Amino acid sequence: MAEESDRDPDLAVIEAGSRTLRAQAGPPQGYPVPARPVDPEVAKALLEVEQELATRWGETKLEPSVSRIAALMDVLGEPQRAYPSIHVTGTNGKTSTARMIECLLNAFELRTGRYTSPHVQSITERISLDGAPIDAERFVETYRDIKPYVEMVDASEEFRLSFFEVLTGMAYAAFADAPVDVAVVEVGMGGSWDATNVIDASVAVVTPISLDHTDRLGSTPGEIAVEKGGVIKQDATVILAQQPVDAAQVLLKKAVEVDATVAREGMEFGVVSREVAVGGQQLTLRGVGGEYDGIFLPMYGAHMAHNAAVALAAVEAFFGIGQEHARVLDVETVRKAFASVTSPGRMEVVRRSPTVVLDAAHNPAGAAATAEAVTESFGFSRLIGVVAASEGKDVRGVLEAFEPIFAEVVVTENSSHRAMGADELAAVAVEVFGGDRVQVEPRLDDALEAAITLAEEEAEYGGAGVLVTGSVITVGEARLLLKRG
Repeated sequence: MAEESDRDPDLAVIEAGSRTLRAQAGPPQGYPVPARPVDPEVAKALLEVEQELATRWGETKLEPSVSRIAALMDVLGEPQRAYPSIHVTGTNGKTSTARMIECLLNAFELRTGRYTSPHVQSITERISLDGAPIDAERFVETYRDIKPYVEMVDASEEFRLSFFEVLTGMAYAAFADAPVDVAVVEVGMGGSWDATNVIDASVAVVTPISLDHTDRLGSTPGEIAVEKGGVIKQDATVILAQQPVDAAQVLLKKAVEVDATVAREGMEFGVVSREVAVGGQQLTLRGVGGEYDGIFLPMYGAHMAHNAAVALAAVEAFFGIGQEHARVLDVETVRKAFASVTSPGRMEVVRRSPTVVLDAAHNPAGAAATAEAVTESFGFSRLIGVVAASEGKDVRGVLEAFEPIFAEVVVTENSSHRAMGADELAAVAVEVFGGDRVQVEPRLDDALEAAITLAEEEAEYGGAGVLVTGSVITVGEARLLLKRG
């Protein structure tokens, strides 16, 4: 993997101590994020479900246990065991990687269920069948079907099921009801005690681990990896993206303990080469079974190329390539699958003249990857940032990652109850950027208008751009305001 060989070979210095995975119909088209239902009765029913779910513990309030979700699965008849699954954890890149895995599986004519979080605009996005969010009617029906069982578990446990636990139960039930051939499941937070971790996935994927949710998961990548490693099950295949050394050590040790087979990015698979192309990038990937060239990925940045390599290895592992079979997947099918990948709110262009890019980076590592991708793929002569973040995040680290590429930054806030106030965020931004480069607009719509106006100033109009970032919620609300369907 010549071109990518200058990356830090974190995993090359670690003794795996376990086996390594080494090889001896068309995909769905991109779809828009679902809007509110047109039918007023369906819209009302969906709102009622959302309001009921909102009475439960939110996604940031956790009691680290899988006892409640396990009890729900028990009374539902263990729906999560009705299909094989691929479990995706890590810090950054989980959703995009899951969507790539889904596209590949669909391209090989498998019926998929995908469970990801959080959503960009509609709660129904979290549960997808065959590459598209389930419709609102089905979402409501699934909730109503499992509601009596949810209430039964609520009555028997010390704490009621949380918002995320109920949604997880809904996803697993919907997948069994479909039925799907395979489920692609993204963890909510961590791994060991995450509500999704009642599956025994044959393939476990760990995207790059960095610092996030440190108050709950640990203060170092190694500590965080202990929780993430909980998705690695007995005799599974583990697909590891490049990791910090301490995280890799923890994950490889866990693989040894459960006799799992390991494939490591940069060793058993990886990115051979990549070139910037119009609308994305052109890749050659090395899978565990062999090389795949001529792959167009309609997404920007080196981090997306590495996500693609991880996704490809995961699908190869699911099909037994590297253990049972020494072969490659049909290359033309792989090309068609990757060419169809979409990931709303991840390096997504939603407007031109000036170009407006949305990206949900919300921690320093994600922000650094986004900053690098924007610089490489767009070459803006003047870039204005719009940033709104959530309380408890390392906003200084995020802002420092963007400081070299933002000419100016407009700080604002989203509508979430967890949003950091615009003035509080501005105080940090002034320390990072200096007062003359920071503008404060408490309303997101005003912030977008101000940023676009700044981008259009001067004669650099043709080369100006706007990057909206800081959280998934911010990106989702901006997407609505900019009327991206």
